[in-house]
Amino acid sequence: MATIKPFKGVRPPKSLVERIVSRPYDVLNSDEARAEAADNDMSLYHIIKPEIDFPVGTDEHDERVYAKAAENFQKFQNNGWLVQDTNEHYYVYAQTMNGRTQYGLCVAAAVSDYMTGNIKKHELTRRDKEEDRMKHVRVNNANIEPVFFAYPHNDELDAIVAQITRREPEYDFVTADGFGHHFWVIDDKATIERITQLFAAMPAMYIADGHHRSAAAALVGNEKRLQNPNHRGDEEYNYFLAVCFPDNQLTIIDYNRVVKDLNGLTDNEFLAKIAEHFDIEDKGTNIYKPARLHNFALYLGGHWYSLTAHPDTYDDHDPIGVLDVTVSSNLILDKMLGIKDLRSDKRIDFVGGIRGLGELQRRVDSGEMRMALALYPVSMQQIIDIADSGNIMPPKTTWFEPKLRSGLIIHKLS
Repeated sequence: MATIKPFKGVRPPKSLVERIVSRPYDVLNSDEARAEAADNDMSLYHIIKPEIDFPVGTDEHDERVYAKAAENFQKFQNNGWLVQDTNEHYYVYAQTMNGRTQYGLCVAAAVSDYMTGNIKKHELTRRDKEEDRMKHVRVNNANIEPVFFAYPHNDELDAIVAQITRREPEYDFVTADGFGHHFWVIDDKATIERITQLFAAMPAMYIADGHHRSAAAALVGNEKRLQNPNHRGDEEYNYFLAVCFPDNQLTIIDYNRVVKDLNGLTDNEFLAKIAEHFDIEDKGTNIYKPARLHNFALYLGGHWYSLTAHPDTYDDHDPIGVLDVTVSSNLILDKMLGIKDLRSDKRIDFVGGIRGLGELQRRVDSGEMRMALALYPVSMQQIIDIADSGNIMPPKTTWFEPKLRSGLIIHKLS
């Protein structure tokens, strides 16, 4: 069962929301955050990327930077830029991309569900990144940014959300990237109670995006439980902020690779090795996008190639072995190019599909990279199969779009 509860959200007044909300902390660097927050004291970057308030080059992990986050969070509340709701609510957060809208429920998810595996993950986390986010949660005593969950779609929940979203939204705006963001407050007690019951009947929820934030939020909540001799179990720190979307509404886009060299091979030698495991078709100079599972696009020497994996290179009965990221990592990146660790090897970089395949071509044509490999996106069902089987996806497999905006809603731990 999935345990959730309503909470007293901390959020901007309607008139200020567009000045406050920001992209998530981990999709841009300090310089980009500094530029986006320029001349805007209300930008959430002052809380989630507080190094922008220090001289350029200041280490974002400096203790003074974490302290500044807490100072700014308090300032935002003192100034009325962020205000806590009087009562506990659930909230609907909908996002529109390319004319298509997905509807998420903002909830407080149970730390215990994360600890026991009822909230399922499909990616490994790095301890240094966990520790960074744990410090941020501790110092603010709040989950400033939500994590992105998927749940098994449910017709009754869809109907409840459809009824709520027929009302005028609390927030409704379009960001510079063209994505629409829409937000409603659920204040009917019977509806709140029914949502809680429907989640309780679910076997599990799945982390779609935000594995480090999930781990950090849960670990801090668990710390607070252990530190409290009078722990009851209903304290706010037993929960963390999540936006939960039905699995059939989510869009996963491709997550592609660019590589700096061919490990000493010429273009022709590399293509000859590729041909041992793939059917190759030269597509010329026009961009080629993978058409289906086990089909790849290679950009090399000014040409695009279609690569179709031979049937003996994948295992459709193995949740990991079926993945194109596994096939390409094992046969091309490791076996041919000697790239063993996708997390640490400096010869490889990763490009989210939101940037388009033209970005792959640009980076190769510029001479920065030698070749690019585009993959067919994984499906939500593949993610669920892997999480349910207790397996972990290879690094850099999933790219969800649109990203959740930060600053629409915050969850305090006390």
